[in-house]
Amino acid sequence: MQYSFKTTGTCSKQIDFELNGDIVSNVKFTGGCNGNTQGVSALVDGLTVDEIEKRLKGIQCGMRGTSCVDQLALAVREAKSKAV
Repeated sequence: MQYSFKTTGTCSKQIDFELNGDIVSNVKFTGGCNGNTQGVSALVDGLTVDEIEKRLKGIQCGMRGTSCVDQLALAVREAKSKAV
C-alpha cells in the first residue's frame, strides 16, 4: 500500500512510503534536510512499523517538539492502523 503523510512542525512537508503488511519501504521525504532524510530513508528501508516507532518516536529537532523522524514514526503507525 502506498501512503502519504502530511507532516506538521518540521521542515519536511510530506512523507511518502510503501507499507507491505508490517514492512516499510521506499520512504521519500518532501523537503527537510536532504542528506539526513535520504539517510533515514535508507536506514529504515525493510524495517517493521514497530521497529521504526521504537527507534524514532519522540526524537525532537530543537525546540519544535517533533522532528522529521518523529513524524515518520507517527506516519507509519497511522498507515498501519488504517490498513487493518
